[in-house]
Amino acid sequence: MLAWASAQIHCQFHASENRVALPAQGNKQDVQAESDTVLIPSRGERGQCMLDTPPKILFCDLRLDPGESKTYSYSELVPVDGPPSFRGQAVKYVYKLTIGCQRVNSPIKLLRVPFRVLVLQGMPEPPFPQDEEVSPSNPFLEEEEASRRDARPLERALDMLMVTTSRRCPHMFNITNMRGKVAKFCIFKTVYRLGEDIVGTFNFSEGDIPCLQYSVSLQSEEEIQEHYQRRPGQAVSVSGHGRHMESCLHTASSHFSLPIPLNVTPGFSTDIVALRWRLHFEFVTAREPMEPPTVHQNQSEVTVWSGAEHVDVDTFSWDLPIKVLPTNPALASYVSQFSGTNSINI
Repeated sequence: MLAWASAQIHCQFHASENRVALPAQGNKQDVQAESDTVLIPSRGERGQCMLDTPPKILFCDLRLDPGESKTYSYSELVPVDGPPSFRGQAVKYVYKLTIGCQRVNSPIKLLRVPFRVLVLQGMPEPPFPQDEEVSPSNPFLEEEEASRRDARPLERALDMLMVTTSRRCPHMFNITNMRGKVAKFCIFKTVYRLGEDIVGTFNFSEGDIPCLQYSVSLQSEEEIQEHYQRRPGQAVSVSGHGRHMESCLHTASSHFSLPIPLNVTPGFSTDIVALRWRLHFEFVTAREPMEPPTVHQNQSEVTVWSGAEHVDVDTFSWDLPIKVLPTNPALASYVSQFSGTNSINI
């Protein structure tokens, strides 16, 4: 006989002590935490519980005969003011669904199911709903209307994503160093969704300085807010998510395409940490003009070309900030690392 079972969502926060200076917590001790018959979803977890939803009872006094089974459904709204799922170098936000179950005269058993939360910051709040007593309703369509009502926030978010990321306008940049112009760079937008390809083009024909090689890296910057930094002027943590490198001497034009992985976290900001995205460019240029090799029309003998053994070069870098937004949760779930089946022995 099972006495009861309940479900609850909570977000667990963990920070690196070497990088984040969190305020000291009080010495409050929860007497209930000492008991193994009290449901505490975050019991035994590292870090702090940032938010949790009210527990919902799934059943009470459940008796099952051998071979008998029963199914219960659970639904909950994730708080809109919570952070997204994030595993950074200094900060981690992890969401879990905790299911607690207890047999009579036995301790509580917990089943924790991790899941991923995508947050679209800047989305306007939904309008205030009409009072159910005065709003017109159809008793034959109550179930259908409820499902539509639940889907509206997702539909609004997807519409907002589509409008924001579908705007295309060429952005032109002249790339120069202290010796002159190297190339012209063009990118058609700077706001992307997870899973999209970042495409950019280079025009070296207008440059005065020969470019030998370039590389483009997709990077995220994890910055601890100043108030919580362990040391003044603490460095930003940079992570790479893709790189394109190409040799381009005597090349008139070139392009690159960098896919944004579906399993990364879009840009966001909380009172503790901010995550931003950028394209990091690195260029290797020659200090002296380099003439292309010539081929004579009437030349009958075999010609062997060899690269220069020594070239005086300059290197410089450039960062272009971009925005990375969430995508459709159904698409993001294709790369989920979580198991689809979880079980607990009572």
